[in-house]
Amino acid sequence: MYACIDAHRGEYGVEPICAVLQIAPSGNYRHHQQQRDVTGRSPRAQRDAALRQDIRRVCTQHHEVSGVRKIWRQLCREGVTVARCTVARLMRDAGLRGVVRGQRPITTRPDTAAPCPQDLVQRQFTAERPNQLWVADFTDVATWRGVVYVAFVIDVFARRLVGWRAHTTMRTDLVLDALEQAVHDRDLDGRLVVHSDRGSQSVAMRYTGRVIDAGAAPSVGSAGDAYDNALAESIIGLYKTEVIQRRGPWKGFEDVEYATLEWVAWFNTQRILEPLGYVSPAEFEEQFYRTQAAPTERLALNLAEFPQNPGRFTGRHRAGPF
Repeated sequence: MYACIDAHRGEYGVEPICAVLQIAPSGNYRHHQQQRDVTGRSPRAQRDAALRQDIRRVCTQHHEVSGVRKIWRQLCREGVTVARCTVARLMRDAGLRGVVRGQRPITTRPDTAAPCPQDLVQRQFTAERPNQLWVADFTDVATWRGVVYVAFVIDVFARRLVGWRAHTTMRTDLVLDALEQAVHDRDLDGRLVVHSDRGSQSVAMRYTGRVIDAGAAPSVGSAGDAYDNALAESIIGLYKTEVIQRRGPWKGFEDVEYATLEWVAWFNTQRILEPLGYVSPAEFEEQFYRTQAAPTERLALNLAEFPQNPGRFTGRHRAGPF
């Protein structure tokens, strides 16, 4: 408030501004006097001013990496009697904070007005046929020449990797190219849901538009929740364990891309999976299509056994409903 008065006092004057803010001009004058003379402040304000100097001194001595707890402990070691909450308050007001190992938690508020696909899966990663539900996600691989990002599209029915792509940038093209490969590799003859996490690449207009153009329905989980895309996370975990961590370190993009190509071909055709009854994804799909074709083959075989008598099936010879 007093900073606002100081910023506009040359244009409007102190008293008109105080009249608009409904405060007494004497309060502004007293504030500036206390800023010049510390002895005019309250005992609490005087103690806070002294503690701020001690806190800044300790932070500088500890390379500005210590948090509230360690700053408070160091002040107590030096004989400064102060409460931990007071140190936390003064550090927060001064914008001081210790370093945190790992990533800091990020709290965001979703924009409900922004268009975004709904969660059509609700953590139910089951499918009764191929090309009914796809899940998509990507991961990063550290190499000596930089980070390589690898995206996958997985058919939930047989856990088959129907699309993948590696890029050196984490843009929409990464997931879009993997989706394009999956769309051109599969025969989409029924309703399909393409599910992914709520990343910026997956909710981009180019990506969702391509999903819709392919005749599929886009679906995204909630932000920051790995369980909403658990199946894709599980397959990527296998990829990181069986390829990246076992065969690393990696030199560059070409090495990661070729190793991923080999692993995808082996995974789809030879790797046996427990949820599939210890068969490979390709064999599991072949069993499904063989089961679907069996009734048609038996019907054709039965029709071939009937005697060749055209009149048998004509309407005038039928005694009852056919």
